[in-house]
Amino acid sequence: MKLNHLNLCVNSVSEAVTFFADIFGFELADRKGDAIAVMKDKAGFTLVLSQLAALGGENPTYPEGFHVGFYVDTREDVDHFFLKLMSAGLASKESSPKSMRGGYTLYFKALDGILFEVTSFAV
Repeated sequence: MKLNHLNLCVNSVSEAVTFFADIFGFELADRKGDAIAVMKDKAGFTLVLSQLAALGGENPTYPEGFHVGFYVDTREDVDHFFLKLMSAGLASKESSPKSMRGGYTLYFKALDGILFEVTSFAV
């Protein structure tokens, strides 16, 4: 079994599209105004971004501990990603990557407080 898509509710589809394209390299596949965008990564994963307020609902509130995680191949990839976030103003030296739970991990918040994780388990 393979997970092939996820619908992530966001406050701003436009902001989220730019974020996932610039930071994670997703490409926009389809868009329905301000309500829904479909993005794909190089591995074939589909990320659907929806703005519930544009669909008549409320903006999302995620519970403590909810996060979106990405694995990268090497510790250097995590460090490179951290520098990219610093350049974009999304991270500071205080949030630098750390060795934890058998990996090398970076946590940061974006898109109105959603927690993101980038980890490598390479030695």
